[in-house]
Amino acid sequence: MQPSDRPPSGKITTKERLKIERQAMPEQDAGARAAGFGEVNLGFTEKVALMEAQRCLQCKEPKCVAGCPVMVNIPRFIQFIADGDLPGAARSLLGDNALPAITGRVCPQETQCEIECIRGLKGMSVAIGHLERFVADWASRHAGAVAVPPPPPTGKKIAIIGSGPAGLTAAGELVKRGHAVTVYEALHKPGGVLVYGIPEFRLPKKIVQEEVERLQKAGAAIECNVVIGRTYTLQELRARFDAIFIANGAGLPLFMNVPGENLKGVYSANEYLTRVNLMTAYKFPEADTPVLVGRRVAVVGGGNVAMDAVRTARRLGADTAMIVYRRTKKEMPARAEEIHHAEQEGIRFEFLVAPLEILGNDQRWVTGLKCLRMQLGEPDASGRRSPVPVPGSEFVIECDAVVVAIGSRANPLLTSTCPELNLNRNGNIAVNADGMTNLPGVFAGGDIVRGAATVILAMGDGKRAAQTIDRYLKKV
Repeated sequence: MQPSDRPPSGKITTKERLKIERQAMPEQDAGARAAGFGEVNLGFTEKVALMEAQRCLQCKEPKCVAGCPVMVNIPRFIQFIADGDLPGAARSLLGDNALPAITGRVCPQETQCEIECIRGLKGMSVAIGHLERFVADWASRHAGAVAVPPPPPTGKKIAIIGSGPAGLTAAGELVKRGHAVTVYEALHKPGGVLVYGIPEFRLPKKIVQEEVERLQKAGAAIECNVVIGRTYTLQELRARFDAIFIANGAGLPLFMNVPGENLKGVYSANEYLTRVNLMTAYKFPEADTPVLVGRRVAVVGGGNVAMDAVRTARRLGADTAMIVYRRTKKEMPARAEEIHHAEQEGIRFEFLVAPLEILGNDQRWVTGLKCLRMQLGEPDASGRRSPVPVPGSEFVIECDAVVVAIGSRANPLLTSTCPELNLNRNGNIAVNADGMTNLPGVFAGGDIVRGAATVILAMGDGKRAAQTIDRYLKKV
């Protein structure tokens, strides 16, 4: 059944729903998109979105909602789409999710809400993420149709440290409850990892800016170029605000600790993507940002950050952009869609390979990556089979740039200036079941608590933190 065959709203049977095939996301041609930074996925048309919405079975006990870290009422907003009520769909979605245009683009729905979709038992699951993006983009173009009156002010003031996904979500939830919110951002633009970590071709800066502006119009104040721990201390904020939410992420990169990591041409993924995203190297030559454009770029890692880095290298002009990963494709933690797009764009994959040393010339520029072949052994704590070295299998991959994308940890800039704040053994902030630290009225969430994770998990922390902060403020 195709979009033009859609039955009138409310007259479709379950049998007819099951005949509708999942609608494909339109996307740029692989060859064209690999030469620029335009968004890969192009979005559903209204006709296609209405057809896809008809596939939802409207389960009495929807498991998809439980699979969503921010608990979006998925069947409700999809039913509004199916009924042709896009303002209703937008109000429903925005009531549950502070940043739907972002999650509709970068959330790993295939391992969360969509994997729980009952429709997937007989065919493919409903394209929940694509529908979320469609509704969020429609809402952005029709802001007047979804405006809600501001709540009465409570007189309570909350400071949020960090304007990434956790911080922005908490801000959105708290202003809806009538609290005065001020968000402090260390960099010169709000958005955190949404603007410095995720490439333009996956999440356009314009989308992040629009979501931020919507939160500001709702009442959230955002101050950039403010480094908590330097500009202000946590103690100073505690004296000025009724509650604090720390959501400054995990921006300190991890390295492999192999010889040669200090050679010229070696980047952490954090630095590489920040130079390209926040310093606008993706606009070269319009913006002459200092970033090495390697001819042969090796990216070490298998997660979404590694995919972002290697696809960025390809777009910056690398003849060969490759992933070096110590397990197989099956074990890669990156989203299936990102891996698929990388394959389409000509990215080379070196699986079951572990770096031993980064090689350089007399001028200390990178010339290669000395590696060892691996094989998979027994599963480790993550449930994935552990890579085991193959003796005598050393070889060299020729390259002139290496990007290390193996994870990150908490930046101690803030916590080092507040020794009374309890940390765990990894340097992350320790919180109780309500997300509160050992300091009364000081809450924390996102990567600074859980370690490097996904955007949507950080948003879930931000939403829960807002709920607990609201309850806390009603008691004090």
